[in-house]
Amino acid sequence: MMLEELCHELNNWFDENPKDGTKRHYFGEFTIENGALDLSEIGIQTGQYFRIVGSVFNDGVYQYPANGLADEIFDGAVWAMAIPSPVIALADEIDEWREKYQTVASPAMSPYNAESFGGYSYSKSGSGSSTGTSSLFGTWQNAYSARLNKWRKIK
Repeated sequence: MMLEELCHELNNWFDENPKDGTKRHYFGEFTIENGALDLSEIGIQTGQYFRIVGSVFNDGVYQYPANGLADEIFDGAVWAMAIPSPVIALADEIDEWREKYQTVASPAMSPYNAESFGGYSYSKSGSGSSTGTSSLFGTWQNAYSARLNKWRKIK
């Protein structure tokens, strides 16, 4: 799910053909049967990411071949995506960061800036570097902002 969130945050679905700048959006009626969507006729390649838009149950970003989709027939679109490998690696890194810093047990998720009890105390700092490794930012968007800007599109 992180890759979809990341594309949404960047306002960039990496749906343009890098060679000529055209978007590869395919519109029509699509059938998801036995949990799978056959996209071989529109040129989606094994391992390539794509986005489903207009589905009742399956809107989102998937890697082809996507299995485990909810069966349906929908009028919508499939967008071929060309997500750069550094963006995919960054999505994985953000997932790891979230597991470490955005859990219920993490002090970073506490609503308090400082606490002290039973001889234990901590305080959160409001400063730090934007390397994406610090828990001091509260959200992955803040922690990774500088690294995300390269791929951001204006809304």
